[in-house]
Amino acid sequence: MTTLVFGHKAPDTDSTGSPLIWEWYLNHTGIEAKAALLGTPNTEAAFVAKRWGFELPAVIEDVSDDQSCVIVDTNNPAELPANINNADVIAVIDHHKLTGGLETKNPINITIRPLACTATIMNEMMGDKAADMPEGVKGLMLSCILSDTLAFRSPTTTAVDKDLAEALAKDLGIDLDAYASEMFEAKSDVSAFSDAELLRMDSKEYGVDGKKFRVSVLETTAPKIILDRQASIMETMPTVAKEDGVDEVLLFVVDILNEEATMFIPNDVVKTVAEKSFDAKVEGDSVVLPGIMSRKKQIIPNLKA
Repeated sequence: MTTLVFGHKAPDTDSTGSPLIWEWYLNHTGIEAKAALLGTPNTEAAFVAKRWGFELPAVIEDVSDDQSCVIVDTNNPAELPANINNADVIAVIDHHKLTGGLETKNPINITIRPLACTATIMNEMMGDKAADMPEGVKGLMLSCILSDTLAFRSPTTTAVDKDLAEALAKDLGIDLDAYASEMFEAKSDVSAFSDAELLRMDSKEYGVDGKKFRVSVLETTAPKIILDRQASIMETMPTVAKEDGVDEVLLFVVDILNEEATMFIPNDVVKTVAEKSFDAKVEGDSVVLPGIMSRKKQIIPNLKA
């Protein structure tokens, strides 16, 4: 049986690129594998795949019983296919905190390391075989690291991630700053997406103090494009929350260049979350949070209801 490799729902660059990287590695080592997606990837991920000569993997709705699969860039069942616990998960490769809730048929290989990017972990796991990566796979790996570290601006960045990215860029003859700017420009082009699509584009569900939130992050070098749509986006938040079965949608517009986030405040509940979580004084329907760049390291760990 072909082993499916996939990341989380609302796939970003890491959850699009890492399945393709691991597909190459498993096939290269004699295991038949195929990358898959759990949704339409964001504009940056689509740009990266095309830039390095890859077709986007097929989008799957669910997995069948006993389907062999490798989970990457998440270990949270809420971000995975509904039938995941009846599939045959053979490995998890991730860089997020352990969530719990996954059940497997047999003992499996789990690799979770405190690095900024799943692709960095994969490079370490490949050992000597990393030298066999073709140019396209190296390009994917570089792109995943630049995306997850926001070109080394994110507090999740480690020396391991940065050193690998610099080595890959040198090997590929890529100017890091110029290429990162191309990626972020692609990520910032959200004009074709509806408000609901924006709220779900890069989002994760988390329970906090008895409340369930959809925590949405939009990373951009052109925040004005999103901020100009604030009124209609906030009108859409209650609809998305109801449809997705969460109490509230929390939206953070991350300004990559100015290294800050703007949090939309549609109601008193979200206002309380902002004030308790980030020691912020909220006046009006948004609040700027200086230095907030990472959902994983700065937003999720601090959330209080």
